[in-house]
Amino acid sequence: MEERSIWFSQAINEALQLEMRRDPNIYMAGEDIGPGGAFGVTNGLIEEFGPDRIMGTPISETVILGHAVGAALAGMRPVVEILFSDFLFVCGDELINQAAKMHYMFGGKAKVPIVVRCPVGAGFSAAAQHSQSPEAMILNFPGLKVAYPSTPRDAKGLLITAIRDDNPVVFMEHKMLYWFMGDVPEGEFTIPFGKADIRRAGKDVTMVAWGAMVGTCEEAAEALSAEGIEAEIIDPRTLAPFDKETVLASVKKTGKVIIVHEAPKTGGFAGEIAAIIAEEGFDYLDAPIKRIGAPDTPVPFSPVLERAYIPSAEKVISAVKELF
Repeated sequence: MEERSIWFSQAINEALQLEMRRDPNIYMAGEDIGPGGAFGVTNGLIEEFGPDRIMGTPISETVILGHAVGAALAGMRPVVEILFSDFLFVCGDELINQAAKMHYMFGGKAKVPIVVRCPVGAGFSAAAQHSQSPEAMILNFPGLKVAYPSTPRDAKGLLITAIRDDNPVVFMEHKMLYWFMGDVPEGEFTIPFGKADIRRAGKDVTMVAWGAMVGTCEEAAEALSAEGIEAEIIDPRTLAPFDKETVLASVKKTGKVIIVHEAPKTGGFAGEIAAIIAEEGFDYLDAPIKRIGAPDTPVPFSPVLERAYIPSAEKVISAVKELF
């Protein structure tokens, strides 16, 4: 399959376009998605599919998620956009008490095939209410799958998989990746959930990261390599389901692990990964498990403070050196 280099946002747009052409039951709904949305991801779709399938909504996350639950139960396959992931908690009941639980509570007779697309993360000076990384909170509710791509290729392949899934999927798109370019196959292809990607092979230390933090770890790994430390980078791609086998196999090889995410360190998903390693791979460890996250503060508006808030390659390098 031929590949070419496109933006992360274009890869998502392609996935949406291909799937909507394939299945007339797929439609999109969200605030201002007709003109392209806040980040231009849905540019051009309304011209092809019209306002009945690219539906602008009121400024109400409750409406967006609530209507999608009913539509999914009735046989449609809605892809809804929550303008910022911070607003997932406005529609928390619809997402975590309805969409996540209906298949279970109805004895498997109900399907809720919803994809909830939401931009996440800091870096735009969008301040405390528009810059958070809430994946750990979403992961606490069984019934929701969580995809968190870090490359344009993964964004396209994982989104097609998400749309074809009969379960609700929260699809997290880091805002700082929208204009990141990478090679993406043309046409349809899928990437399975629950299968991590080994982004870089190494023998000395394992780095586990997702979203924008994968690039941060790659930058750190390049610098460490010049000093003779070869890092292996594991990108889970989906956090639910989570590929613990690939992580444990890497830790067995390297004996050292650092887990990096942009969310605050306290309560972050790195703690769950660390617990898995401690419970199932303790004998592999030659050093304590390291976690790097943001400070336990709201995301600052100030660009200078925001840069200090987001985990950097320098912080990763420093933490890795403490393991040796």
